[in-house]
Amino acid sequence: MKIICVGRNYIKHAAEMNNPVPQIPLIFLKPDSAILKKNKPFFLPDFSNDLQFEAELVLRISKLGKGISKGYAHRYFDAVTVGIDFTARDLQKKFSLAGEPWDLSKTFDGSAPLGEFISKEKLRDLSDISFYLDVNGERRQTGNSSEMIFSFGDIIAYASRFYTLKTGDMIFTGTPAGVGPVKRGDNLVAFLEGQKVLDFFVR
Repeated sequence: MKIICVGRNYIKHAAEMNNPVPQIPLIFLKPDSAILKKNKPFFLPDFSNDLQFEAELVLRISKLGKGISKGYAHRYFDAVTVGIDFTARDLQKKFSLAGEPWDLSKTFDGSAPLGEFISKEKLRDLSDISFYLDVNGERRQTGNSSEMIFSFGDIIAYASRFYTLKTGDMIFTGTPAGVGPVKRGDNLVAFLEGQKVLDFFVR
């Protein structure tokens, strides 16, 4: 199982990070050890002093595919949830300034808490899925699939040019504006179309 992630897929998030809007999906991978399920707590790593949350819509791949066309992409996933792409922002900045790969800032163990999946058949419109993240009861991020630079179809078509998609793979589709730091004791709760799908603590 692999975890495909998309960076900078919302215009306002690109702006808050002072980065240009990408012309093609920016792809990176997380290992399966990054996944954190069943609302288990996330433990702050000892290698970062600026650990930040990034809430994202996540697709669950349900069919083997390679070189998938955008028009058929909807056939290759069966459910959606909200996940967190935890980022060691200090490491990311350090590596980026040095012109070095910044994978370690995003791919460490437990860096991808994952919510409960909802069947896409229960979602009224895949191009208009709302989601939000509360931290300690305060709304911190709000997003909608309609605001993505690259749609689900765009992402699946592009990623499948390079990787064979397999049943059980997951795609993190990018985060909206509002990312921020977490500290020990924080409670992160994510909602998809008003339904709570993720609820965990930072330890």
